[in-house]
Amino acid sequence: MQYKNEKTLHLVNLLGKIIRANRLKKNRISLNTFAYEYDLNPGNLSRVENGQVEPKITMLWRISEALEIPLSEIIKQLEQEIGKDFSIIEK
Repeated sequence: MQYKNEKTLHLVNLLGKIIRANRLKKNRISLNTFAYEYDLNPGNLSRVENGQVEPKITMLWRISEALEIPLSEIIKQLEQEIGKDFSIIEK
């Protein structure tokens, strides 16, 4: 895994948890079944859900379409979870 600072790791980890929660809320199927059903790579999806990689915007878009929610909703959930005081840039 490439070097990431603590704030980036926290952000990516929360994003993964939000994606997993939405997947389980939507249809309660396994990660592998979900990945194959929506033509996602199960290994990559697992790494995203476990906060091990920063997903590209195209992958996030595919995930949001598979979940049938706008990508902006996933970002909104992330913003609510992370809190107003969070800043990825050191000030």
